[in-house]
Amino acid sequence: IVPLGTHLHTQKKNISPLLPPNGSLLPFPSFRSPHTAMSSVAVEPLLRYHRRTEVSGLRKVANPCCSSSSLNCSRQKLFHRGKCKLRVRRRSTAPFVIRASSSSSSSSSSTALAETFESSGDVFFRHSFPVTQTEKVEGKIFVRVDQENGKGNWHLTVGCSLPGKWILHWGVSYVNDIGSEWDQPPKHMRPSGSVPVKNYAIETPLKKPSGDDPFYEVKIDIDPKSAIAAINFVLKDEETGAWYQHKGRDFKVPLVDYLLEDGTVFGSNRILGPFFSNILLKPETDSTREPDDVKREDQKVEGIYEEQPITKHIAIENSVTVSVRKCPETSKNILYLETDLPEVVVHWGVCRDDAKNWETPPGPHPPETVIFKEKALRTLLQPKEDGRGCSGLFTLEEGLAGFLFVLKLNDNTWLKCKGNDFYVPLSNSSILHSESGQEHFKDAAASVKALDQNQGSDTAFTNEIIKEIRNLVSGISSDNSRKVKTKEAQESILQEIEKLAAEAYSIFRSSIPTFKEEVVLEEELEQAPPKKSSGTGSGYEIVLQGFNWESHKSGRWYMELKEKAEDIASLGFTVVWLPPPTESVSPEGYMPKDLYNLNSRYGNIYELKELVGKLHELGIKVLGDAVLNHRCAQYQNQNGIWNIFGGRLNWDDRAVVADDPHFQGRGNKSSGDNFHAAPNIDHSQDFVRKDIKGWMRWLREEIGYDGWRLDFVRGFWGGYVKDYMDATSPYFAVGEYWDSLSYTYGEMDHNQDAHRQRIIDWINATSGSAGAFDVTTKGVLHAALERCEYWRLADEKGKPPGVVGWWPSRAVTFVENHDTGSTQGHWRFPGGKEMQGYAYILTHPGTPAVFFDHVYSSNYRSEIAALLAFRNRHKLHCRSIVQISKAARDVYAAIIDEKVAVKIGPGHFEPPNGPRKWSPALEGRDYKIWESS
Repeated sequence: IVPLGTHLHTQKKNISPLLPPNGSLLPFPSFRSPHTAMSSVAVEPLLRYHRRTEVSGLRKVANPCCSSSSLNCSRQKLFHRGKCKLRVRRRSTAPFVIRASSSSSSSSSSTALAETFESSGDVFFRHSFPVTQTEKVEGKIFVRVDQENGKGNWHLTVGCSLPGKWILHWGVSYVNDIGSEWDQPPKHMRPSGSVPVKNYAIETPLKKPSGDDPFYEVKIDIDPKSAIAAINFVLKDEETGAWYQHKGRDFKVPLVDYLLEDGTVFGSNRILGPFFSNILLKPETDSTREPDDVKREDQKVEGIYEEQPITKHIAIENSVTVSVRKCPETSKNILYLETDLPEVVVHWGVCRDDAKNWETPPGPHPPETVIFKEKALRTLLQPKEDGRGCSGLFTLEEGLAGFLFVLKLNDNTWLKCKGNDFYVPLSNSSILHSESGQEHFKDAAASVKALDQNQGSDTAFTNEIIKEIRNLVSGISSDNSRKVKTKEAQESILQEIEKLAAEAYSIFRSSIPTFKEEVVLEEELEQAPPKKSSGTGSGYEIVLQGFNWESHKSGRWYMELKEKAEDIASLGFTVVWLPPPTESVSPEGYMPKDLYNLNSRYGNIYELKELVGKLHELGIKVLGDAVLNHRCAQYQNQNGIWNIFGGRLNWDDRAVVADDPHFQGRGNKSSGDNFHAAPNIDHSQDFVRKDIKGWMRWLREEIGYDGWRLDFVRGFWGGYVKDYMDATSPYFAVGEYWDSLSYTYGEMDHNQDAHRQRIIDWINATSGSAGAFDVTTKGVLHAALERCEYWRLADEKGKPPGVVGWWPSRAVTFVENHDTGSTQGHWRFPGGKEMQGYAYILTHPGTPAVFFDHVYSSNYRSEIAALLAFRNRHKLHCRSIVQISKAARDVYAAIIDEKVAVKIGPGHFEPPNGPRKWSPALEGRDYKIWESS
């Protein structure tokens, strides 16, 4: 059962033409910068996390029945019908061993001390931290067609064994439609509580027949003598927005035999279920009779029963409470930690200042404690006497700033505090007391105070760096003034150096060793440095293009992508680029009309906000696709030209450039290349820029976009982009500056400096406030891989030949996108060599962008996932240093940041062993990657 949101039903009503006769759209010219994508492919079903405080019949927050002797917990519930099981599974126990070292006396003393905490008046800190874990649950969807007590009344029953807010989205197809279309059923078939959906379907909630029944179900009456050929449905979980289907298609329960020729019919294959009859209405006639002679009264009705497995994840809310007091005799800190989790290991350490660097304190340590790699301690918490959770007591020396910990359920499950380590202050001065004596943890206030203290020292240090750089650059400029074109260019260089200096110190601060070895071993990545520029983000971004050219066809792409959000985060992506959100003449979104109308073919505004919220919960930034170059008009002017706009931004023809003959604008001449399929907007007009900035600020606030992908930016001056970026303060921004590379007699030139210089000129016009897609690198990769000319991957100065070789922090590298690949295929990457391309961009500087289809509609997923994990683990970033080792006919090789070596091509290369030893890390078809040991 595949939870794809695609409804494969079609309406019987005539569909109006896609392009309205408003004259605002001209046929796409062949030279149009493409916007492309590929058809979706069904993936393994998996419902993603959602929040539930308690799930009846599955798991309670505190379960005294769980054994305290193992970290592996398994629960089962058998349903009384004997047909369904519900299992909750956790992964295997952690591989480390913790041996009991506590005696009964120590246990009793711990209990006594815990009771003392409850009544003690000198507790200076007490706080409860919420923690969330997820459980995978399994159940069944069943479909049954049967007769009620032999009375001739037939019913279709659809049920689900998992708890949730289940909705049956269903319709019927009639005999003359040959089962190909959806229609609303007759009113007498609709169960109570049904709600019509437009004019083609019905939604009916599933309910429990009785309080003790484990199934949620709905029953639909069937008239065997009606003209209905089949009943079509999908099952929807309203709590998560996920849809469940059959083999990636709608369920189709046939009521006539000829439908069984369709391979997507539910139960058409006998192997699927032993109780299933292939034909509901089966003729009892002479085989020599023509089908038209078969009368319905001669048909024998048989029943149907079939089950399908279903899985989903649920969120279980737990908590951890920590109390701290001073021992009056020894002045040591006594910390009491308790949780309603039945069994857990605390992975902990202490810190001596605000830097929160982990270290292991001297003993005594609690019972069941072991040292982990001399970096931290691990303590198995002891079960409480009442069986409701577990607890532990920690004695800590004075003079410590804080207690740091995470909770470990097993090797694959860690519980943190909003993605960070739990932190407990051990000093009264950092705690804000209330008058009643009830202590509260003021995390925000403490964070702001620490930030202010750090900023003072950081700013002073950074200012010194900037001062030195200014003096140096001024000296160089005075000696070489003839080589500097303009004051603006010089100032741009200075601004970039200032950003570099500030970021360099930030990286220096964040690179101080803080428990690094375990971070790598446990595959828990450090936080990326803070944002410094919308052109670079933090420098560690990895972008997923979250759609393809066909994604609009489902009508609910936002919800389909939301179902994949957990998977996207687990792969290591930090940014997702979403499709254009506005109403558009073309369904793909790149011919926008009313900019404030966010009901598109990808979904409505509420679904978009839900998707963005889900991605934010997972720590993923979201880019909105902003089409600023052109806009389709709603009305004609007095000459019959479509250049008058409607909606909230009701511009007239002054908003259209004057040098586009197709749309006769009264604005100024274009500041870039015209896009001839729609009116080009004149960004030199003050009212236009004001309205666009207001719209983009609205998108940031209302939808929650963190940044922008800017469409067809070669159509207008980059200085306008800077104005829009200053107005919206995005986290990250990238423009699509696309033009042709340099060719001589059809042969791509080795020197592509002119091409990448045009991209860099545009970036420079934005003052570096936005990066650009590195089209140059993609083009060179095409020629190098397709013609086995890997020498092309080094320019004449021995650097990477694309934008990444000149301005890597502003280069967004890519292998394919919705324009070049997918079903448009305007400039498809050499077939079968895509992974060489990904081995290049995911190990090199720049910000890599991965195409959706290569993760979800190809065989490259596992290899891309390994490369993503490798890039994150080695902290490669947009300014990583490349040293090209070899660029020959059949092989290219380079060393990045002196810790990663990569080669692509069929030729041979091995990194030289010297002071640094190299170990193979990843390998695929014509590529290999090493890491230094």
